[in-house]
Amino acid sequence: MDAIDKKILNILQTEFPLEEQPFLVIASRCGISEEEALARIQKMKDKGVIRRIGAVFDGVKLGRVSTLCAARVPEEKIDAFVQIVNANKGVTHNYRRRHEYNIWFTVSAATAEELAAFLRDVREKTGVTDLLDMRAVKTFKIDASFNV
Repeated sequence: MDAIDKKILNILQTEFPLEEQPFLVIASRCGISEEEALARIQKMKDKGVIRRIGAVFDGVKLGRVSTLCAARVPEEKIDAFVQIVNANKGVTHNYRRRHEYNIWFTVSAATAEELAAFLRDVREKTGVTDLLDMRAVKTFKIDASFNV
């Protein structure tokens, strides 16, 4: 990644333009063409640097449920576990930690039943049963952007 890619990532995370042609605005801010901006974004998506581009809403106000999960995943199962978790469109973050619970992710669903079914499915498909479901009691922070 070069300086332009990093600038694009910062804009996508915190300043996404609510315009008719947002990628043209991003390109202009970076001093490149819209075509180059779109090509760079696609390349970062292909490499897994960008997972999704979308708005963040207050799920509780929309009637949704969400949770932070921590899983103790054996090293040899990490790739398969992450792939299964990330296949769910409700997963917004998934990251590895240096901790006995080494994979942490957040997931949102329309109902508590749908969320429970997803977690049950993850356990069954991966064989990873040591998975903590830590529902939020109080929201302290919603911003999960990273200055690149």
